[in-house]
Amino acid sequence: MLTQPGEPGAATDEQDYLWTLNFGPQHPATHTTLRLVIRLDGERVVDAVPDIGYLHSGFEKIGEHLDYNQYVTVTDRMNYISPMANNVAWHGAVEKLMGIELTPRCKYLRVIVAELARISDHLLCNGAVGLDVGAFTFFLYAFNQREALYDIFETVCGARFTNSYTRVGGLMYDATPLFVEKVRAFARAFPKTLDDMERLLNRNRIFIDRTKGVGLLSKAEALSRSATGPIARASGVTRDLRKDEPYLAYGDFDFQVCCATAGDCLTRYLVRMAEMRESLKIVEQAIENLPSGPVNVGIDQRTALPRKTQVYSTIEGLISHFELVMSNRGFEVPNEECYAAIESPNGELGFYIAGDGSDVAYRARCRPPSYIHFALFPYLIKGHTLSDIVAVLGSLNIIAAELDR
Repeated sequence: MLTQPGEPGAATDEQDYLWTLNFGPQHPATHTTLRLVIRLDGERVVDAVPDIGYLHSGFEKIGEHLDYNQYVTVTDRMNYISPMANNVAWHGAVEKLMGIELTPRCKYLRVIVAELARISDHLLCNGAVGLDVGAFTFFLYAFNQREALYDIFETVCGARFTNSYTRVGGLMYDATPLFVEKVRAFARAFPKTLDDMERLLNRNRIFIDRTKGVGLLSKAEALSRSATGPIARASGVTRDLRKDEPYLAYGDFDFQVCCATAGDCLTRYLVRMAEMRESLKIVEQAIENLPSGPVNVGIDQRTALPRKTQVYSTIEGLISHFELVMSNRGFEVPNEECYAAIESPNGELGFYIAGDGSDVAYRARCRPPSYIHFALFPYLIKGHTLSDIVAVLGSLNIIAAELDR
């Protein structure tokens, strides 16, 4: 579409016209349903306006109608690349509201699945960046390992994609020996794949030229625009909730926060590659030191379903089971409000919950990292060429299901 002189947004006297280009909502390089309205001076991007609203899921409003366990199925569909991390974030907020202290085994298992989800998310993000700039083989290496992770998730909860693994006060299932065996096998095999991926791309001339110096984000801008996660850390912001505000059992593990200072697309790729190695270190430590004992809190708290043996052999177990499964009973939740966040693969993922005494939230709000990071795009792309859009967009790892709340 041409903008004529005299019209709103028309070109200056030196320019005859600017092109307006719609990028999306369906485009192979958007990876999801979002739209960019781009104004071009030749090949050069003058301005870009993100347009959201094509996936209006209403998942915040749904939170006012489903109970605290049912809602975990909705969190699977937010960042569907790493649903385990969303599950952990949601029930972490609920348990903070209710003042529940998890068992050590549950904390370790949640750390393991959250870190495996981080690896899965980074594999897709970096694999897609490689695909968008022409490195198709690199993409296949990344997706092959995601299949191994899907197998692990299926082993522990029965679902490969939408896991819904956590419950208030515990987990849907305890880990089995087969799960432990598969995690160990993945931990042994994955470093070789990472080495192969780095050899394929880290010194690839085309990839370096397409990503180095593109989409620069300074440390000051990253802070002022509320960037978090790998995007902020690639710009020199040394913040990681796992270290700065430890939750679950992260305080027990030895790992590094991966940071850099260049703040371009290449650095964001490198930070994610380094973070996968650190996540693997955490998984190895957690699986080798997995505590024994129950995964759910005791029946005295009446938030997690008791074991079958407790239901059949004790009156306390039978009453707890009855209280939790009857539709007119449920938990007792304080009339309080709280905010809790985790370091998800994309950055700070937080939930604000207001309780009203029932087992359904009076209000449930979410801080999804993709919503914040999508607002960075116009700033990052201005002055670059049309072909740089896919590199910048890929490095931000925008998940549209998180945009429309």
